Amino acid sequence: MEEVDVEPAITNIPAVSNGKHLGFAWGPGDILVYETIYKPSGATSSGSCFVHEVRKDEDIYSPILRKLFNESHHIFVGLQTIKEDLPSKNKKNQFVSISKNYRSVIRACMEELQQVAVSTKDAEVATQYGNQVSILLAIELIWNLCEVLFIDAAPAGSLLLHLLDWVRLHKADVDEKAREVLQSESAAEHRDYWDVVVSYVLQGRLEEARQMLVKQATLQPAARNMYKLMDTLLSRMPFYNPGGTQTLTEFDVKWRNWHEEVDRCLQDNSFASNQHLELICKILVGDEDTLLEHKELLSTWYHFLVTRMLFCHPTVKPTELHYYAQSCMTMFLDMRSVPEPLDSILLAAFEYDIHQVIKDCSIALNNWWFVAHLTDLLDHCKLLQSHNLHFGSNLREFLLLEYASGLFTHHSLWQLAVDYFDHCPEFGRVYLELQIEHVPLETERKALKVLRICEERQMSEQVRSICKIMAMRSLRNNRLGSALSWSIRAKDAALATLISERFLHDYCTRGTFSDLDLIDNLGPAMLLSDRLTFLGKYREFHKLYGEKRFREAAKLLLSLMTAKIAPRSFWMTLLTDALPLLEQKEVIFSVEQTHELMFCLEELTSSLSTTTASTDRPMQEEDIEQTKVELLRLALARNLAMAIVKEGTVES
Repeated sequence: MEEVDVEPAITNIPAVSNGKHLGFAWGPGDILVYETIYKPSGATSSGSCFVHEVRKDEDIYSPILRKLFNESHHIFVGLQTIKEDLPSKNKKNQFVSISKNYRSVIRACMEELQQVAVSTKDAEVATQYGNQVSILLAIELIWNLCEVLFIDAAPAGSLLLHLLDWVRLHKADVDEKAREVLQSESAAEHRDYWDVVVSYVLQGRLEEARQMLVKQATLQPAARNMYKLMDTLLSRMPFYNPGGTQTLTEFDVKWRNWHEEVDRCLQDNSFASNQHLELICKILVGDEDTLLEHKELLSTWYHFLVTRMLFCHPTVKPTELHYYAQSCMTMFLDMRSVPEPLDSILLAAFEYDIHQVIKDCSIALNNWWFVAHLTDLLDHCKLLQSHNLHFGSNLREFLLLEYASGLFTHHSLWQLAVDYFDHCPEFGRVYLELQIEHVPLETERKALKVLRICEERQMSEQVRSICKIMAMRSLRNNRLGSALSWSIRAKDAALATLISERFLHDYCTRGTFSDLDLIDNLGPAMLLSDRLTFLGKYREFHKLYGEKRFREAAKLLLSLMTAKIAPRSFWMTLLTDALPLLEQKEVIFSVEQTHELMFCLEELTSSLSTTTASTDRPMQEEDIEQTKVELLRLALARNLAMAIVKEGTVES
């Protein structure tokens, strides 16, 4: 698809004077604009202190349109589950059903917007919602036509019936006017009576037109025969029945006979005395001049097209449609007026140029929702297979990626975007990895949501990144348990070591551990780092001591020091923890274990004396350390003597 050279929309930024130097920063979906301190030569005024946020897609922030995005997401996901091996007829019915589901969501959203626009007292909000209703009306109009022409792909005969339904659905003002006429005291004398009758005929709603004409006939007994003749002509007009036994050729013959009968009545001046009935007769024969004289009732060139087909070419083939569409648009629109974007899009659809429809919609509409979902549906219908882009992905994937990227800028809709990326096989994962890193993790709950999405898709790099961010945030807030839990999920040994150090430091300061449940249930996770292993084992020592399993506690305490798992800075704490065990009446430490403890103490005191010589420590701290060392030496000597006596005594 070649590039379109269109002028970009201008966004006015308030409080930014002309001639100011602007800086900007690109975000995932928005741009931040600000005045810089740079001053062009001659500038004297001071700069603005405001930063302006320029949003690419404002619609995702509308609470009502958000329902459109949510509902259509469910339909989109369901569409992706349709099996390829289904018979083509079954698939076609499913695709038509899905298309109708999309349109019903658009309609529901449109009705809600209309209600809010009418009920609100804020003129600006009413205008905003009114504009959104107009856009959704156009979207539903285009989608419905694409459904008829491309998805349902109605053949000759059925095609006109579908187009009539299309026009009737989108020209509902006739029914409102009819209700007003019928609710009046005398319907036949109402000023809009004949407008309603003619409008019914123009839409091919001949049964309703006949019922309205009965009311006029009762007021004019003298003209009863004339009304009866018109009623006969209207009742005899044939309509093609796709499910019937009649062939298209047989229907065409029958329709031509009826058309000749109507033409004879017109030539015989059967309705010359009644201008209204003569007008209806001219419409029935498809007189173009008469149709064009009633532009205000037709209101659009495509209504004119369908009415012209109804009364001139009811068996029009899909391949002929573009010729009639072009001529009707030319005849209906003023030669001096330029076609609106909607006219160009509908004409492209009548010309069966799918790619032009998508291209023009992408330019005309203010977000990617419509083109992304329509293109996805058309792609499933195998109507876009031949169209690949020069820069990698196919058209379907390109539009879905653009739409999903826009959703990712919203605080809650980003979750929908994940499914769209999942169904983009070529670049979806890459986009998801890039976009998910920009999701702000305001709460742990949201972080867990993002984490689950990443874990389900084996996005290990993103999982580590999220866990590290949350771990550091918890650490800054002094929530050590949460920080340790996140660091374990991140499998980050350095971070786990840092947090374990904080746990040990807190223990030294307060004498108790926080988050005991977490430390008690570390399991294999404690092997992530040596410091974490020590933390888990040290807590295990305290549990054993609390349960009075002194021998097991002593063995574990000694192993922490001899295996060099415990940090050297923590040895004095461990030796101090050994004091109560050394003071027990029963000998807990054996001779060999006592020797090992004494060796550890001597190693520690030699390193402490070296450290003391090189650093200026307060005298009080040195005295405390010295006292601890002396107490430990005394306890160890006493325990060694008791152990030697015990081990040297032969039990009788």
